[in-house]
Amino acid sequence: MPVPEKKSTTSTPDPETFEQVGLQLPDQNTFHQHLREQIRRAVQAVMEEVMRDELTKFLGAQWGECTPDRHGYRNGSYTRDLATSSGSVEDLRVPRDREGHFHTKVFERYSRYEPAVAEGLTQMFVAGVSTEKVGEVAQTLIGVAPSASTVSRLNQTLIQQFEAWRERSLQNHYRVIYLDGVHFSIRHTEQSDATIILTALGVDLEGSREVLALRACAEESKDGWNCLLQDLWTRGVTQIDLAVTDGHDGLLAALASLFLPPCDSAL
Repeated sequence: MPVPEKKSTTSTPDPETFEQVGLQLPDQNTFHQHLREQIRRAVQAVMEEVMRDELTKFLGAQWGECTPDRHGYRNGSYTRDLATSSGSVEDLRVPRDREGHFHTKVFERYSRYEPAVAEGLTQMFVAGVSTEKVGEVAQTLIGVAPSASTVSRLNQTLIQQFEAWRERSLQNHYRVIYLDGVHFSIRHTEQSDATIILTALGVDLEGSREVLALRACAEESKDGWNCLLQDLWTRGVTQIDLAVTDGHDGLLAALASLFLPPCDSAL
């Protein structure tokens, strides 16, 4: 079924604002780019936990565990940076053993499989963390199935990180907010399901852009948009100078109910 051509709907900006910002809705690649900037902390958490699991398997023993199979001891960690497509991840803690025989494979495998790792973390960010997704990402980085305890720790860490992002306080005044339903594929093992991610991308008074909120829905609707916009309001947004949309009736109704005035959306 063909998708109808989108038309941009905006409030009436003053000339200065109109010259400083583009009024086209961001495409899906732009959405991914801004979203993946939020994934860097998750990359650090996953890699550090995976390297600890890797060292445990190398030594044949957990921390402080005495076993006949142990063949070495931990010796703290050192730090290094990692260049990613979303920017540098700084001060990654790399564990080491006392004899200096342990050499992690995580950085080599990350360089080789970075798109798959980034996509897996992005899907968790959008659709929610699951033990299946955590296990897939961890296995990509170490080449073998991670331990159940590692998956459990990562699961909890990522849930906390992602929820902290979703619930963070926002600025009260944004120059522009782009509102769009982004088509997104969520992969489940060998099957992918299409879903709609209702997205708010904000431009603050200094011109910086960031994804403010997102909500997974089966389809665009007034109720879905109302929930997302209410979330923005609850987290501190009270003034929008300019709203850029595709003209979806449900979105315009939800926008008007919360932000008009001062944001007057007009065709």
